[in-house]
Amino acid sequence: MAGKKRVGIVLFQLGGPDSLAAVEPFLLNLFLDPDIIPLGPFGLLRRPIAKFISSRRCIPVAGKYAEIGRRSPIGTLTERQRRRLVEAVSPYVDPVAVTAMRYWHPFTAEAVDTLCKAGPLDEIVLLPLYPHYSYATTLSSTKEWKRVADQTNWEQPGGKPPERSIDNFHDHPLYIQALVERIGSVLRQFPDSSRIHLVFSAHGLPMSLVEKGDPYPKQIEETVRLACQAGAKQYPGWPRTHLLCYQSRVGPAKWLQPPLTGTIERLGHEGVKEMLVVPISFVTEHIETLHEINIEAREEAKKLGIERFRMMPAVGDSPLFIAALKDLVLRAVGIQAGKPGTPTRLSSVMG
Repeated sequence: MAGKKRVGIVLFQLGGPDSLAAVEPFLLNLFLDPDIIPLGPFGLLRRPIAKFISSRRCIPVAGKYAEIGRRSPIGTLTERQRRRLVEAVSPYVDPVAVTAMRYWHPFTAEAVDTLCKAGPLDEIVLLPLYPHYSYATTLSSTKEWKRVADQTNWEQPGGKPPERSIDNFHDHPLYIQALVERIGSVLRQFPDSSRIHLVFSAHGLPMSLVEKGDPYPKQIEETVRLACQAGAKQYPGWPRTHLLCYQSRVGPAKWLQPPLTGTIERLGHEGVKEMLVVPISFVTEHIETLHEINIEAREEAKKLGIERFRMMPAVGDSPLFIAALKDLVLRAVGIQAGKPGTPTRLSSVMG
């Protein structure tokens, strides 16, 4: 490893309960986050409100987790991504990659502790596994990182290593290609894929955050545009019709529209018989894809007469997606892929 930069890589994700017993504390951590549910002048009531909501919701939510394996798969799937990324960047840097989950283990504090124990680092790359920037995801995770990392005694010369932050990668060509490849693999299951409805479903967001300038919906729209543009060039049977909707609304506040359930209902009433749902903002499977789409939405579609319902698998640790993450990390530390150790101009994703 002589001559290579020793780089810490922090993979940020939301996390998920690793057992049914963990559902309530996971939900409590989620609802305690002011970046997820802003309460404005009622912020002092956040803890009692969060405890009340999590205690009420944990029973039905635990029931859903019980149907998909009694735990969230996000920890296992993120670990696969972490290992593949280490393999991909090892020819260029000496990586120490850790996962920092926002609401369940391994928490950000655990990730910081692992990096500290790893010994001196030249740089740290903060890599949120959220393709689209949002106050509720990227900002929340990086704020938690700053809170923990700034209070940590980094026992190495110079203290905390320099940080390189990746803002988003919603339009990265390799990420777009990973999406197109996944969509294409499912299109083959339709007799005439050009006639189906391609339904892109992104995680929803309260309109209060959008009105504050959250760029998330615009980046989602751009990803959809680029994926359809690239897909139409590569697949003769690319669907002629596509829609964008949002899912996972919580509470009475106004969220991004239209909802996934309402979209499926409308299409069913219009006589649509075939659709492919693309979970556009999710890079691994978890309850929003495995239950909300693949069980709940599927059942609703069947009731409405939709005969062929498919869901695109998440990009996961596909070679194209790992190649996208590799490119982001190497650009962040100024190394050009293909030429180990050669500096290059930093990418525009740097924050």
